[in-house]
Amino acid sequence: MAKQLDYHAIHEIFTRFRTAEAEPKGELNHVNAYTLVVAVALSAQATDAGVNKATHKLFQIADTPEKMLALGEEGLIEHIKTIGLFRNKAKNVIKLSQILVDQYGGEVPSSRAALQSLPGVGRKTANVVLNMWWRQPAQAVDTHIFRVGNRTGIAPGKDVDTVERAIEDNIPAEFQLHAHHWLILHGRYTCIARKPKCAACLIRDLCPFEEKTL
Repeated sequence: MAKQLDYHAIHEIFTRFRTAEAEPKGELNHVNAYTLVVAVALSAQATDAGVNKATHKLFQIADTPEKMLALGEEGLIEHIKTIGLFRNKAKNVIKLSQILVDQYGGEVPSSRAALQSLPGVGRKTANVVLNMWWRQPAQAVDTHIFRVGNRTGIAPGKDVDTVERAIEDNIPAEFQLHAHHWLILHGRYTCIARKPKCAACLIRDLCPFEEKTL
């Protein structure tokens, strides 16, 4: 775990990220807030590409809680059986769809507490939805962000909660909205787990990672 970088280094890092890609986007396909919740819930221990493949046809026929309930658990399983833990995920999607219909008029709530009350929706999932749909500066810490935060010293921490707080505390406000996407994309394509692509990294001169592959 690297030491915490200073404000100026972090500001320069995110300035470079913003210059390279001003409006980074999440890679989970969705058509509305509801399908985003479902996609993120399905993505636990699965790749975005795998989820997108499974939901391509699903979201054409079930893009609201009401339509998902009409499809039913077994119908949903037929679409998502290529995804890990598909039976448990199907149960959760049906349950959360019922709750959205019964308690929220079929609409996705915009508060973290309400989102986290839904089956299969943890803090990370709630933060993704708050950030991507409601454009709140919520930080969803996944394995990529955890790795990048610790390697670079942008947001070091021994657990995801500590890294989340470090992102909120240390990254300047002007970068908060897109911070988690920049970090995810950097971890997914450049600062990968094995043999990070340091030679192609646009922040390598600012990164204190000792095992650089230059």
